[in-house]
Amino acid sequence: MSRLHAEGSTASGSSPGSTSSPGSEEALSRWQIWVLASRPKTLPAAISPVLVGTSLAWAEGQFSLVPALAAAAGALLLQILSNFANDYFDFAKGVDTRERLGPTRVMAAGLLTAGEVRIGIAVVLGLAVLDGIYLTLVGGWPILAVGVASILAALLYTGGPLPFGYHGLGDLFVFIFFGLAAVCGTFYVQAGMFSAVILVTAVPVGFLITAILVVNNLRDIETDARAGKRTLAVLIGAKNTRRQYLALLVLAYLVPLLLWLEFGQGIAILLPFISLPLAARRVYSLFYAKGKELNSVLAATAQLSLQFSLLLSFGVIL
Repeated sequence: MSRLHAEGSTASGSSPGSTSSPGSEEALSRWQIWVLASRPKTLPAAISPVLVGTSLAWAEGQFSLVPALAAAAGALLLQILSNFANDYFDFAKGVDTRERLGPTRVMAAGLLTAGEVRIGIAVVLGLAVLDGIYLTLVGGWPILAVGVASILAALLYTGGPLPFGYHGLGDLFVFIFFGLAAVCGTFYVQAGMFSAVILVTAVPVGFLITAILVVNNLRDIETDARAGKRTLAVLIGAKNTRRQYLALLVLAYLVPLLLWLEFGQGIAILLPFISLPLAARRVYSLFYAKGKELNSVLAATAQLSLQFSLLLSFGVIL
């Protein structure tokens, strides 16, 4: 949803890389352009919460394959919907230009027209609604509420009269929808219940996915400020944004410890600590990287998020 958009390592969102050259853009086929618009490097971040939510259902003896797959499909569709909407609205508002340091945006690069992107938004929205209807039949009104809120969040991150991504609220909404709602919703459609330990287990997933957005916004802090896009990074400055990243990673690794000491989870819940050296390297890199160098930090943060979620999922199951 957000630009968690975390742009990334190749010419597409949330996982860094350098922008494509005009020559390479012209060589792209239509399907490649649409893949580029979907920002495939962001999609693992959408799947991470589903993995954790499904592992929690498995541990409770409530695993159900079809709802789990539907939750994964919904998460992917919402991420793609958000990416399309962000490309459209950021370009329309003059935020995305050739000066941006992140990967190629299809409208700014002239690869797709506004009308084409609107059609893409409509198609993905329709598929997300169909998926949501099935999940609502399985999970009832709580899933309907979460689904509607998630779709609105995906569209209103950069769209609408008061886009929250332009007013310092993007980090909060990413934490809520990519962390808490995604993990808890995935668990709920399989188990039909909810508990405090599920919510707490969702928290570190949200922290690490938010950290991806933090790197993204740190990289774009100057261009966003010039365009009037008041992300949290713009509001608090580069120095405090780096501190925010450090705090998110520290808190993420404290949660498994809390689950072990206070919620009676087995010691296997501490498996995410295996990735702690990688997290330390990410923090070190962020504090010294500037400009386009942050693209590689962003990609590495996305990888860390997935690695942490996989380890946490194994810990939950064990």
